[in-house]
Amino acid sequence: MTKNQASHLPKIIHLSSAHHDRDVRIFLKECRSLVKLFPDHEIHLVLTGVEERLEDGVHIHSAGPRGLSRKKRMTTTVNQVLEKALALDGVCYHLHDPELLRIALQLKKRGKKVIYDAHEDLPRQFMGNSKVPGRKIISWAVEFLEDYISARLDGIITATPYIAQRFKRVHANTIDVNNFPLASEIEFLDQEAKPKDPFVCYIGGIWPSRGIAELVDAMELSEVSLALAGKIEPEFRTLLSQSKGWSKVQELGFIDRQTSMQLKQQAIAGVVTFLPFPNHINAQPNKIFEYMAAGLPVIGANFPLWKALIEANNCGICVNPENPKEIAKAIQFLAENPEKAKEMGANGKKMVQDSYNWTAEERKLQAFYQNVLAS
Repeated sequence: MTKNQASHLPKIIHLSSAHHDRDVRIFLKECRSLVKLFPDHEIHLVLTGVEERLEDGVHIHSAGPRGLSRKKRMTTTVNQVLEKALALDGVCYHLHDPELLRIALQLKKRGKKVIYDAHEDLPRQFMGNSKVPGRKIISWAVEFLEDYISARLDGIITATPYIAQRFKRVHANTIDVNNFPLASEIEFLDQEAKPKDPFVCYIGGIWPSRGIAELVDAMELSEVSLALAGKIEPEFRTLLSQSKGWSKVQELGFIDRQTSMQLKQQAIAGVVTFLPFPNHINAQPNKIFEYMAAGLPVIGANFPLWKALIEANNCGICVNPENPKEIAKAIQFLAENPEKAKEMGANGKKMVQDSYNWTAEERKLQAFYQNVLAS
């Protein structure tokens, strides 16, 4: 069991009914930052099915088992999380899952400060999922409930500026704390160290929604090759291999960090052409910032949020991720204009060093918490 060491410090308690104990946003970034930023408070994290312990200054607690059905998670698990949360008797509760909004007003009635952390634009996710029957009605109901409860809390944190704009309509104390990378997650590589080879790279999870099939098709129209690093399921690999562009793919499988660094130093550009699903359009994948930190120009999807990040800062080119011809055209432009590609890569590297990193977001988190705790 986690020991409170007879401390009388006020507690800030993060709650999740769905996330793991090594979650990057919740534990590695927010909780560990709060330990450093607020030494006059204890930082606690309530999850399910985890080993109770004190790690990096964060008191981690378990509220029941993991792996329950979605229905049980939204009822039994949420009740268990509430029971544990109340037993800890914190002054401020930070909720990380939409189903926890069910207990938010109960915490408020007990005089607690409550923050909601909106990781996703949930109503738009329902609207974009054709498998959900009556998704328009469900989307409307979810947005109504999220807005109604959120308006009565002490503040809203969102994962992107786009989501923040929505919640600012119902709560003035809304900020975006972006999932920009930790210093330990990125390498600021020297692009002068190695000569460029005629290939672009994709490093990460490989499945259809990531736009990999369209990217492979684009290679047929390009004079360079694609270094594809990541695990591919056999069925999807069979599909990809049927494309004429597959002959220009270097299939690398899973690669370690050192190999990834070498690949990024040699490549012309990094590709992130995810397909336009709701959980992609308003997301900011770390992959973008990892390419930028490595001094690589980014070929990204033409989502408004991504264009504001990539093209507005002259860090790369945004394309229609469903159009192989457009992807191929961007690849060829960078291959044929090395000085322009170098300029874009240098711009991206500087942006990550100056702005798109967790240190900048940590300062926003600190100011937000100071406001909530003092109110």
